[in-house]
Amino acid sequence: MSVDNQFHILNNETGRRTERDVSRPVMLIGFQHQGNLGLGYLASTLRQHGYRVVIFDFEKDPDEILSEAESIDPILIGFSLIFQFYVNQFGNVVRHLRAHGVDSHFTMGGHFPSLSYQHTLDLIPELDSVVRFEGELTLLELVDALSVGEDWRSIHGIAYRKDSEVIANPMRALVPDLDQFPHPVREFEPEAELGLRAMPLVASRGCARTCSFCSIHTFYRAAPGKVVRTRKPLNVVEEMSELHEERGIRIFLFQDDDFPLFGPVWHRWTMEFLDHLHRTGLAGRAIWKINCRADAVDPDLFVAMRDAGLYLVYMGLESGAEDGLDVLHKQITVEQNLRAVSILKEIGLMYEFGFMMFDPSSSFDTVRDNVGFLRQIVGDGSAAAVFCRMLPYDGTPIKDELVRTGRFRGDVTNPSYDFLDSRIDDLCSALNQLVHVTGWIHGYKALSPQLNWAWNEVAIMERMFPPLSGMKSYQRKLRQITKASNELLFRVVEDITDACEAGGPIPWSEEDLMPECRKFLNSLMTERNAFVWKNQKVLMRSLGLSYATA
Repeated sequence: MSVDNQFHILNNETGRRTERDVSRPVMLIGFQHQGNLGLGYLASTLRQHGYRVVIFDFEKDPDEILSEAESIDPILIGFSLIFQFYVNQFGNVVRHLRAHGVDSHFTMGGHFPSLSYQHTLDLIPELDSVVRFEGELTLLELVDALSVGEDWRSIHGIAYRKDSEVIANPMRALVPDLDQFPHPVREFEPEAELGLRAMPLVASRGCARTCSFCSIHTFYRAAPGKVVRTRKPLNVVEEMSELHEERGIRIFLFQDDDFPLFGPVWHRWTMEFLDHLHRTGLAGRAIWKINCRADAVDPDLFVAMRDAGLYLVYMGLESGAEDGLDVLHKQITVEQNLRAVSILKEIGLMYEFGFMMFDPSSSFDTVRDNVGFLRQIVGDGSAAAVFCRMLPYDGTPIKDELVRTGRFRGDVTNPSYDFLDSRIDDLCSALNQLVHVTGWIHGYKALSPQLNWAWNEVAIMERMFPPLSGMKSYQRKLRQITKASNELLFRVVEDITDACEAGGPIPWSEEDLMPECRKFLNSLMTERNAFVWKNQKVLMRSLGLSYATA
């Protein structure tokens, strides 16, 4: 062992001194699209302790990943599985590396591996271990042990296979002080909106709510420790300032599962955060987006947030039927959802939302209630209508209940369930096929996401650029297109619902809807491009670019 690469460390759990050899690097593999802060925190923690860390995008060709692994000979390769639907693709990469002689320690982390570690090891037996729940300290200890040839199988927070048995070691407690971690490594290109650079960050970890369809709260409750922890507001603003000064970031996308707003303690946290934004001048130079619950939307607080740079609010509304909200254990009412949207409209904040047209309790009445709810919030064209079917993720109470009652269908990569009324299965299938094939809702290039992208641009233009000629006229036209698109979509859902309930033929076809979808998209792009072209001198001047370079 090289003396230069050898360190003595004190293990806080065992109290004994061990050695660390940082001569071999660590390789971390995961999705990098829109940034992967999980990998970023793992990498920054390892680097803080002397290790060289190479982050590799999972979407690269497997042969490129293999070439990198062969080149650097990492002591460990860690796989970050964000979505359980990709477990087979990750397994293919793991097997590809093993088949070509890569003998590094392979470990995997994420919600699905943490909650379903045995299933993960069964699906990908080539893995040596699973790092469960928050992984920074567990991964560091695992790499330390591997680096000096010590036995790693007693480390808290991991699971592994021993002969034919899967062993899960005692769980490591959630980290109480998030500020002990260095800022995450961000070795990915920022997103760009109208020439402005955007980056993700987090102000907290955990979620205090217990929605039955969500694995987030089970992830944070399965390990010991405080479920929700916030960083110090000053630490968050310092990170924002650093990104602003060093990388020119002007749009910040908070990825907190539930931004700290609800209740007096978090209210004080947010007011201190806003105060630091004003003190540093970021409130006038950058804008930011959050995720929150509808019952946290308070008019006075959100006006203060808006004035400090908040420009976009994402809410998981999920259902417009009281029965649906109960089954999803949202612990909120339809009226609270409606009130939140109304407040955001009144104070001029753009909003987006998650919505489940179908859940395991769905009936024809609840589907109609959901359409009625969507009409109330976006029938005016203030945002594009979006919806999906609830999926039963591993580790969620609702999946466990579906399994218990014999209604669960499919597998990890295609989880599904039977509705209580088989005609709802027909309705859901027909509607999903129609909106998917016609390109209405699903995918970045679909109509509803494109409409919401245009509204997102408007919100950024209003905040970050000088007054633009024809803005009010453009907004009216955008609202008209969005309103007409929404209304046709609502009518399609209602007509198919009526037909399935009556046992009649489906009254809409792909041939009916596809031309309408294209017409709306063409109208949107015509209006949007004309508006941007008309104002391109102002836009480019504001970005510090000359018109001649266009």
